[in-house]
Amino acid sequence: MSKYTVVVVDDHVLLSQAISGLVNDFKNFETSYICKNGQELLDKCKNSSFVPDVVLMDVNMPILNGIETTKILKQQFPEVKVLALSVEENETTILKMLRAGARGYLLKDTKKDILENALEEIIDKGFYHTNTVTNLLINSLHPAAKSTALKEREITFLEHACTEMTYKEIAEKMFLSPKTIEGYRDSVYEKLQIKNRIGLVLFAIKEGYFKP
Repeated sequence: MSKYTVVVVDDHVLLSQAISGLVNDFKNFETSYICKNGQELLDKCKNSSFVPDVVLMDVNMPILNGIETTKILKQQFPEVKVLALSVEENETTILKMLRAGARGYLLKDTKKDILENALEEIIDKGFYHTNTVTNLLINSLHPAAKSTALKEREITFLEHACTEMTYKEIAEKMFLSPKTIEGYRDSVYEKLQIKNRIGLVLFAIKEGYFKP
């Protein structure tokens, strides 16, 4: 069985090579080639033999950025599925990429197995959305609910907070400082309008973030 073809588009050469190597380790995927910007990708795709199944697209690039490139791909090569892979956590940027036609959005510090799962789901289901992206999409349709949108790391904190771990242990687990964890705690409390850890656990159970 032939593997699905993937193209990595990123202006950081060493990083794009590392991502390419990860993809080549996946059972059902292989990297066809690497591009330094969106224009280089579009030029390649003019030859039908260079049109990939999936593009791992950075957002901020010179010449032609990820958002504009994704828009053009959607128009000219609608069969190509774009998965954004970026350091950008800005909600506006994420929504712009999704509206441009990206089928999913991941941060570059994503674990290898999550990246592979995202690629599998984009092929099988047509999209892959993390909890953060799902919240953003919901809130873009229902702005009044925006205050409850949790970021990816806040969700990770929420899941750990439902265990017996202390905040110090959570900090160690997430490779963060206790002060940063306190910041996540305060942010989540404010967004969810709760005052203690019990309320946090009840919310997590109700919304499906944690199953006792």
